[in-house]
Amino acid sequence: MASFGGVFWALAIVGRLVQLQVGQYDDLQAIAERQHNRTVKSAAKRGDIVDRHGRVLAMSAEADTIYAVSGEIAKADREAWIVATVTKVCAALRDCTAEERRTLVERMGRLPAFAFVRRLADRAQAARVRALNLKGIGFMPESRRFYPNGTLAAHVLGYVGTEHHGLGGIEHTYNRLIEGQSGITLVQSDAKGMVFSREEQPPTTGASLELTIDTYLQHLAERELRAGVLASRAAGGSAIVMNPRTGEILAMANEPTFDPNGYRQASEIERRNRAVQDLFEPGSTFKIVTASAALQEKVVPIDEAIDVSGGRIKIGNRVVHDDHRYNVLSFADVIVNSSNVGAIKIGFRLGTERLSEYVQRYGFGRPTSPDFPSESPGIVWDSAKWTESALASVSMGYQVGVTPLQMVTAASAVATGGELMEPRVIGAVYRDQLRYPVPPKVARRVIDVDTAATLTGIMEGVVERGTAKSAQIPGYVVAGKTGTAAKLVDGRYSKQDYNASFVGFVPSRNPALAIIVVVDSPRAGTYYGGTVSAPIFRRIAEAALRHLGVPPTLNPAPAVLVARETPAPPKVEVQPTVATGPAPTADVMPDVAGLSARDAVRTLVQHGLTPRLIGDGFVIGQTPQAGTALHAGADCRLVLGRLHARREPESTARP
Repeated sequence: MASFGGVFWALAIVGRLVQLQVGQYDDLQAIAERQHNRTVKSAAKRGDIVDRHGRVLAMSAEADTIYAVSGEIAKADREAWIVATVTKVCAALRDCTAEERRTLVERMGRLPAFAFVRRLADRAQAARVRALNLKGIGFMPESRRFYPNGTLAAHVLGYVGTEHHGLGGIEHTYNRLIEGQSGITLVQSDAKGMVFSREEQPPTTGASLELTIDTYLQHLAERELRAGVLASRAAGGSAIVMNPRTGEILAMANEPTFDPNGYRQASEIERRNRAVQDLFEPGSTFKIVTASAALQEKVVPIDEAIDVSGGRIKIGNRVVHDDHRYNVLSFADVIVNSSNVGAIKIGFRLGTERLSEYVQRYGFGRPTSPDFPSESPGIVWDSAKWTESALASVSMGYQVGVTPLQMVTAASAVATGGELMEPRVIGAVYRDQLRYPVPPKVARRVIDVDTAATLTGIMEGVVERGTAKSAQIPGYVVAGKTGTAAKLVDGRYSKQDYNASFVGFVPSRNPALAIIVVVDSPRAGTYYGGTVSAPIFRRIAEAALRHLGVPPTLNPAPAVLVARETPAPPKVEVQPTVATGPAPTADVMPDVAGLSARDAVRTLVQHGLTPRLIGDGFVIGQTPQAGTALHAGADCRLVLGRLHARREPESTARP
């Protein structure tokens, strides 16, 4: 019996060994690997995002992540080491809460024996902890995203989450290009949990992007849009400034806005890019499509008199009214005076098939730009489902949903003589110290040159003597179109909430700018596009023309040439200052004089400070002065000046 029992136990042991060595070998091997080897990824340094002049819009500043490896401490001493280490580290960090201390003690006592102590510590904190020279405490280089201009171009740029992935805007669209390659820290420990090896592979930097955005024009658009929205007590608005000849977006503003440095504090509405995501019924601005289709198809002569029936037309059980009781208007005056009845009669002559074709040609009903994957395609009904009432509505800009970006792109096609340019916000990609420019792209021809010229003349009349007199700019001829459309509220068109819009280009015959302004639900008495949005257009365009140096087209001043008798001052090249002493602490203002804007901002962010930039170029002044005592998060003003700067050679190769 005893021998039988021995045989039984022997067989049981052999069976168990077979199970462990054969049946569960792979699973047990994987568990052992996880227990002995721990791999920790450190995020790569994201590439910079700059504007068309090289001004920094988004950058990554170096930071240290502090971690603890308790496995390097003998098991018997580990508990006392954890308490003592947390006490010393928190004293050096200077901002640990009681809850954070308790969490650190708990985290460092768990297995596996690797724990983060402080992610993305600022330079001063990391320096104080490093000076303690504590056993089991290590430092991992990481980077944090910083937007030196705060809210400027926030919806274009987007923001980056805690895992260093872009979550909105360009940061999200081109995340794979910008993010680079993650670093790896490999920690190996024995069966008792003692660490015997620690290897680090540093992360690599991603590509940098040059946007078509002009920082000054972006600031201008945001300032004037905000002022207009506040003055009209509106719910919000959007403004886009575009170069119609290239499709380059020079500014894209939205109100309300947010600061991507603290995106968690912003609501979803504030983070929403209205210019490419929000749909609105454009109303009379859409008459550009109706008029150009009629001119191109030659269904109505431009000088034909159109009976608008006293500003009233009945379509089935529906009656459409004009704001004014016109009787007879020419084709041009239908657009100049924004007659809905006249637009409907022109639309009826075109018919469903032809009007639908031009709606598609102008790009409505589908996204316009690859740089905005979140762009709404808009709403355009299948022409097969259009009734007579639907044809009438589309002719005057109703029953069609468009984005501000689609509308300014359509107007730009008229400005360029009929060619529709693909709108874009990426100007170039910098990779491996080479610049890869993104060339303009013609999407298609919408109308011919003669049609565009005729329509431009009509749109000039809108500003000169029609509904958009508030868009007039002294010295320049402006072409544009107003729009005022009631909003759908609970399935009915509201008598209180409207979308007021104006889209135009200037100078009209040699356009440098195409601009759209859309104001959502103005409540300060007036709600018309000509009185709410056109003045915002004028203020943006007037300052933008001065900034770009576009000469007046009406009565331009004669050129005056004056010979210089004194020689021009020699160009001075300022080389960035290189610190040769010990690294500065975050307790004092570092000396950044002579550094480029990018290097200066990076230095201040590494010290836990908040830069505020004035001008562009190299640092010629700083407040507070170098050596001044500061606290973490303090604001530092940098005055930049245009000195002799070196320009990198360009490459025309595609990325």
